[in-house]
Amino acid sequence: MARGYEVLHMLIPNGGYIQVGDEYEGITFIECEPITKEEYEAGFAKYDAWKAEQDLIKATEKQTLLNKLGITEDEAKLLLS
Repeated sequence: MARGYEVLHMLIPNGGYIQVGDEYEGITFIECEPITKEEYEAGFAKYDAWKAEQDLIKATEKQTLLNKLGITEDEAKLLLS
């Protein structure tokens, strides 16, 4: 189950808010367009699919870079250690 801060990051990726707890009432919008309580609550249902998509994008970008460099993931780890 997603946490409130994860849902907010999905809905407002550039920040501009403060959140205390996981409830909508604990959000203070400072430098961003406020979202509604309904949008916030609906975000919990959408989070898992969004996160899976983000993870897939990151993995694809990583593999593309490894292919471009012509090295394996293990070889990249050796370079960074």
